[in-house]
Amino acid sequence: MRVISGKAKGRPLKAVPGMGTRPTTDKVKEAIFSMIGPYFDGGSVLDLFAGTGGLGIEALSRGVERAVFIDMEPKSIEVVRDNLKACGFADRAEVYRNEAGRALKALAKREARFGWVFLDPPYRLKNVDKLMEEMHELGLLEPGAVVLVEHDAEHRYPERFGPFECRRLAVYGETAVAIYDYALEQDEGAVAP
Repeated sequence: MRVISGKAKGRPLKAVPGMGTRPTTDKVKEAIFSMIGPYFDGGSVLDLFAGTGGLGIEALSRGVERAVFIDMEPKSIEVVRDNLKACGFADRAEVYRNEAGRALKALAKREARFGWVFLDPPYRLKNVDKLMEEMHELGLLEPGAVVLVEHDAEHRYPERFGPFECRRLAVYGETAVAIYDYALEQDEGAVAP
């Protein structure tokens, strides 16, 4: 596992000990960033089920300015911090140990907003669409934000729900990657120019 491109290209990333996490493979990571990037000019990313931090660190390496990493597991938090230090990104990142729903509420209180969100929860969790709707309701997403959902290939999330529309769905063996665009509709009472 390594950083594929950008400032920290080639840097190895530590894995979380044990079988509790399933890091995104380099092949899938490369495909993800070719779909949403491949490079960025600033902005903020939220890596909500961070694991090793591989997706958020890749985004930092490719030009995202700031990243917030959230995970419930103490081992994951330690590995994310180590990986950020090894890549030279510790000063551009915040790392928190928290449950996803509570973390979203805490971020909303701080008026955080994100242009990219990575959601790679344990495959047993099937409520990512609910978390996305909660992000919308809490005002955590910038207009035009991109939400990436990595999930079990046998599970399908809706193509459209609320302000989210699936732009792309790609399957890599047991892993599926759905890219959602966040498009706020104009207020129905607003007059078009």
